[in-house]
Amino acid sequence: MKILTSILLSLAAAAMPATAALGAVTAPLPATAGGAPETTVSPAATASDAAQANAPGADVAPDYANDPFRLKPVDGIGQPTPGGIDYQPQATDTGAYAYWMADSILLPLMVIISLFVLGLLLWVMFRYRVAANPTPSKTSHNTFIEIVWTLVPVLILLAIAWPSLSLLAQQYKPAPKDAVTIKVTGYQWYWGYEYPDHGIPEIISKMLSKEEADKMGEPHQLAVDNRLVVPVGKTIKLLITGADVIHSFAVPALWTKMDAVPGRLNETTFKINKPGVYYGQCSELCGVDHGYMPIAVQALPEAQFNAWVASQGGKMPGAAKPVAPAENAPSGEAASIEVGDDNANNSGDRAAPAAAE
Repeated sequence: MKILTSILLSLAAAAMPATAALGAVTAPLPATAGGAPETTVSPAATASDAAQANAPGADVAPDYANDPFRLKPVDGIGQPTPGGIDYQPQATDTGAYAYWMADSILLPLMVIISLFVLGLLLWVMFRYRVAANPTPSKTSHNTFIEIVWTLVPVLILLAIAWPSLSLLAQQYKPAPKDAVTIKVTGYQWYWGYEYPDHGIPEIISKMLSKEEADKMGEPHQLAVDNRLVVPVGKTIKLLITGADVIHSFAVPALWTKMDAVPGRLNETTFKINKPGVYYGQCSELCGVDHGYMPIAVQALPEAQFNAWVASQGGKMPGAAKPVAPAENAPSGEAASIEVGDDNANNSGDRAAPAAAE
């Protein structure tokens, strides 16, 4: 018994330092005169907080908040409106044509056919009810009616076919040689935009939190940190792929929707007619955060787009690479390497700019 008691006392003595150390955390805080618990901050915690507060960039706004090219979105343009039942205003010629076709051809046809079928049903229900027609007709065929209900739908489909095929041709028209090529990659759960023609490496675009979006005056769950920046009046060729699962790049105001499939490049084109911000979202169920990977396309006038490209360390296609100052000019083997890099750029195999690295 004495041996057991000695062991227990030894264990208790060994545990006392640890218990004392934990006491500062687990012990209830003494109450002050006002009834609120009095908090005690350790010197280590104070030093840590001070270091974080004085860290470089601690009070600096994010890059997107200081972006001089960032446009303010306009209510009702390029984004949904509360209670809206119509298409968004279209910013491309293809979208305007599709909008006209939907409102001027398809919608009237649907209304006329629906009202005609409803009228026929009501007339049959009233005219051939049991009280008005106790002896039903045994007629099973009517050649004229059968020709009419076969021929009329065919004529309607032919009338719809021409504008429909024209719209499809516009949507999949090959991009011209001077089109701006952008590679779009869908990730779980954000987007990446790369500008191979301008030497700009991939730019990651993620959704802003509600607090950040409200602070920027942008719609929640649509606002992003880095937008897809494109020029106005130029054809944009998107090469779309997925890095993990199938996503879908969709921007309603641009009449654009294309799946991002891993291991495959899908192509779509559009040309925006006016500057602005146009929002979209991933339209393919891609996982738990599928609803939190929005798209923001920012269309800038061509001169501003060129300035934005320069601010990202890129250059316009065909433009000469800036010449280094004499004191920094490379020599010998390094110079030959840079010349090789320029040749690679001219051949289309562009490397990321040094500034971006």
